[in-house]
Amino acid sequence: MESDLAKRISAMPQYQELKRKRTSLGWWLTLAGMVAYYGFILLVAFDKPLMAQKIGAGVTTLGMPLGVAVIVFTIIITWIYIRRANSEFDSLTEQIVKGALK
Repeated sequence: MESDLAKRISAMPQYQELKRKRTSLGWWLTLAGMVAYYGFILLVAFDKPLMAQKIGAGVTTLGMPLGVAVIVFTIIITWIYIRRANSEFDSLTEQIVKGALK
């Protein structure tokens, strides 16, 4: 029974669309996160004078706000995924469930 249900679901066009959209978004957000994170790490590793450059008259260096920016960027891309999942992906999942139970 379960394998029959799984076969019906995997054959549904809505399921294929959900899978394609979710995978595509996941890869793009993963790429964006990796560029931000590894870009920061590469700057720390290979351009220490830039990262150690002081901002203003205080003791804060350029590396501090860039590190915070990486964290904030991670929160933003997580929010983007959650927003899409709660709107578009959830409605597609609901259509799939309704279609599969017919």
